Amino acid sequence: MKLKFGVVVFPGSNCDHDSYNVLKHILDQETVYLWHKDTDLQNCDVIILPGGFSYGDYIRTGAVAKLSPIMNSVIDFANKGGIVFGICNGFQILTECNLLPGTLIKNKNLKFICKDIYVTAVNEISLLTKSLEKKTLLTPIAHGEGNYFTDDETLKSLEKNNQVLFRYSSSKGEISDVCNPNGSIQNIAGIMNKNGNVFGMMPHPERSSDGLLGKTDGLQIFNSLLQNFIK
Repeated sequence: MKLKFGVVVFPGSNCDHDSYNVLKHILDQETVYLWHKDTDLQNCDVIILPGGFSYGDYIRTGAVAKLSPIMNSVIDFANKGGIVFGICNGFQILTECNLLPGTLIKNKNLKFICKDIYVTAVNEISLLTKSLEKKTLLTPIAHGEGNYFTDDETLKSLEKNNQVLFRYSSSKGEISDVCNPNGSIQNIAGIMNKNGNVFGMMPHPERSSDGLLGKTDGLQIFNSLLQNFIK
């Protein structure tokens, strides 16, 4: 299926080109950049909020980006059922906009972490996970504030509604504190909203989608979205 993807570009985005490359050149999908000052989503089927340091992470991650003109359109798009996928900083922006519950706070060790890690899909019905070839994936993280946190009531709601997508794990899919790189509550690495159309994850699947980089597990996530998307 051919879809049209829009990759939002904020001042400080540094993974917009990575996402564009995967979608346009590897998956052969129509892909456009959406400038943060614009409001026209150009009839895109899926909106990607990429990783980076939008607006320099001033105040806190995603706090300024949520005020961008483009985000009013993205929020309206999401509220009408449109597919929105936030990666790393994009995930942080989605929580700031209340399109996803919870927040991302400083890593437990208070240091920036950049390394390959494993995540295991714990949801088998979402667009991003339904058609994965394997549950445990190798993909990079690169963040200083990737520690997912929420209150007990929201956490219970996430579990009850099967909104947790990925948890940090070992290469064998074992989920434990040892495999938790940033202190995220219950090893949560990615979630979705109740309606199943807004997704956020801290790891970077776009950085593990090209064979030239020696790892392609992330491509499975994008392929799952393509295979299960219904206009």
